[in-house]
Amino acid sequence: MPGAASSHGLIWMILRRIGVALVLALVVSFLVYAATTVLPGDVAAAVLGRNATPEAVAALREQLGLGDPFVQRYLGWLGDLVRGDLGTSLAGTRMPVSELIATPVRNTAVLAGATLLLLVPLALLVGILSGVRQGRSLDRAAAGVSLTLTAVPEFVIGALLVLALAVYVPVLPAVSLVSGDVNPLTVPEFLVLPVLTLIIAGAAYLIRIVRISTIEAMATDYVEAARLAGVPERRIVVRYAVRNSLAPTIQAVSATAQWLLGGVFIVEVLFAYPGVGNALVTAVQVRDVPVIQAIAMLLALAFILINLVADIATILVDPRLRAAA
Repeated sequence: MPGAASSHGLIWMILRRIGVALVLALVVSFLVYAATTVLPGDVAAAVLGRNATPEAVAALREQLGLGDPFVQRYLGWLGDLVRGDLGTSLAGTRMPVSELIATPVRNTAVLAGATLLLLVPLALLVGILSGVRQGRSLDRAAAGVSLTLTAVPEFVIGALLVLALAVYVPVLPAVSLVSGDVNPLTVPEFLVLPVLTLIIAGAAYLIRIVRISTIEAMATDYVEAARLAGVPERRIVVRYAVRNSLAPTIQAVSATAQWLLGGVFIVEVLFAYPGVGNALVTAVQVRDVPVIQAIAMLLALAFILINLVADIATILVDPRLRAAA
């Protein structure tokens, strides 16, 4: 039956995307492990410090398995990773890495989540209105602002916001020093400047893509036919333009979320926000390889997962891809 064949083709297409994501995750894990094992210097000596005795360095190297073959070490690390064991930190109290990064990961998730919850609806609204009102004052203003913001990096936007809202008009804290296990949502004043920085820096790209997609959808023959049939303009926008611009919009939101994973690191360092970005900087400074590996893998897996979800969503909403399946 044609319907069953189409359904099987759709499932097979989704399974292929999942398979590619799994292979990519495996390749990334190898690259992360290889990159962190070829860092210059002796990890054991760096962890123990200058006053460490040769015997202590040798004992730590033995404990870390640094004398074992590379493939054996990688497979052991990969097996632990699959089981959810991220290893033990080499610095400080030698805490399990999963416990050490739990709070920074939560803080980063709160920052990124708050940004997306505000950025995506705002950018979609402005992009759709600009596309529907192409050439009018709103469209020209949105195009000019988004084009300007595209050329301004996050740290410049953040610095300007600090000057404006924490120095000249001191209504917000200049740094986001959320202490201990305090949930950032309970101290929203520390989130305002980082979130605002990310929204301003990230909205421009999404607005442009949504605007272009809306313009293309509004120029199609079926929209013109709906107008000739007397369908109200608001219904045309919602039923035809928005629906048929979903696929590129999903990909644009995915790209924005992936950009946010990198942008949030810069903003965390700029505002001293206790997230994954600052945890990674600290780990690099003290050569805490297990923490570096864990954060790098979490970041890579987040990229892969976002891309996978966007691909599957695009397949489900795009009739051309469903037909091809």
